[in-house]
Formats: sequence, C-alpha cells, structure tokens
Amino acid sequence: MNETIKTQLNHRTIRAFKNQELTDEQKKTLEEVARHTSTSMFLQQFSMLHVTDDEKRAKIREITGQKYVGANGDLFIFVADLYRNSEIRRQLGKDEGALHGTDVFLQAVEDTVLAVQNFVNAAESMGLGAVILGSINNEPKELVKILNLPKMTYPVLGVQVGVPDQEPQLKPRLPLEFISFENEYPHDFSIENLASYDEVVQTYYDLRDANKRIDSFTNQIGSAKLDNRKTHRSQILEVLHEQGLCWK
Repeated sequence: MNETIKTQLNHRTIRAFKNQELTDEQKKTLEEVARHTSTSMFLQQFSMLHVTDDEKRAKIREITGQKYVGANGDLFIFVADLYRNSEIRRQLGKDEGALHGTDVFLQAVEDTVLAVQNFVNAAESMGLGAVILGSINNEPKELVKILNLPKMTYPVLGVQVGVPDQEPQLKPRLPLEFISFENEYPHDFSIENLASYDEVVQTYYDLRDANKRIDSFTNQIGSAKLDNRKTHRSQILEVLHEQGLCWK
C-alpha cells in the first residue's frame, strides 16, 4: 500500500465544485500527465480542449443535461485525434492509409481514455476532484459543431475538474469474483449470485440527490438505460462516418 494506491482506492466522483478555477500550475501539471500517457504504436492520437468560453460551456451543459458541467471548476474535452496524423501524411505526400479504419480509430480511443484516467488520477492526487463525462455524446453532431472539430476527430469524453465542494460516499463496485478470472472466462453466471451486492447498492445514497434511494445494480441493468431505444446517441456511428472514421 502506498499513497498512489490509497488515492485510487479512495476514488469518488465529484459533481459539486467550489467557485474557483485551476491555477496555471495545476492546469499545466494535469496536461503534462495526460501528455505522458501510454500510446498505441507511438501514434499519440488524442488531444485535449480546455473549454473556457462561457457560451460553449453553456451549450455543452445543455447537451449533457447536467447542471455542474461547465459551471464551477474547469471543463476539458478529450478528443480521439487522427486529424494530426492525417495531415502529417498528406504533407509528406502520402495518402491517409489505414487512418479511416476501425482498428486505428480504436487505438485512438484507447489513447484518449488512458489519458483521461491518468488526468483524473493526477487531479485526485493533488486534492482536486473530477467527474468523467460520457454525457458529452448525448448529441454528438451538435458537439462537433460547438467545438469546431475537423474531420478525423471525435470527442470521446469530457472531464469537469476542480476543488471539491462535497464529500460523497464511496460507491460500491462489483466484487472481484465477478470481474477477475484466471485463464478463461466462466460461462456459468447467475443473477442470483449478485443478491448480496444488490443489497449493498440498495443502501447506497448518491449525494446528487441525498433523498433518493439508489436502485439495485441488477435493476439498473434491466432498466431503460440499456433498452433498445432511439436517442441522439444513436447518431454516434453516423457522426463517426461523417468525420471520416471507422469506414472499414
């Protein structure tokens, strides 16, 4: 056990921040940590956008439907970025090669997600708090316009980061026996084995609404969040194709 592991095991999503921005030193440190993240094939296919424009922040907040997004603290959007490498190849007189393929795009997504996690780990080690925002993709077409993203890029995740203004409970995760296996994946899963974990989740109260009882894990998985329904998120593949990504 060391301080790094203690920080990681103590991870809590923060959704309420004090009314202060990151210092220049804090911002640069977090960006440098993200910059030094592992990268597939040394392609370095991600970029970060620090969103400071009030109008853009308000529009992104509307997309997410979460009032804390673009409010107190700082908002970053992490982008899978194949544009830079496509430009390098073009300026070298090369075609775009494999850059339109799903394989290379997934490598870019991996680079981006790893950078996000490193960014958040670093923020928490500095006494800051953060929330990772998959909700930026609620309206992918609109977000691409707001950020004026070029072809060959896609916004994967957002991060709101700042000085915490809450101390939420530690949210219970699935026990190791359900996620850590040796050599082969077991096929004998039964929902009944999650009964004890469901009880733990049912007693957990999320500070986003302290008076609302959080449902059990299995009920959440069976809820509308995974139902086959059409939303703006259904446009993700269409937007990827429009951006020149995942063509093959």
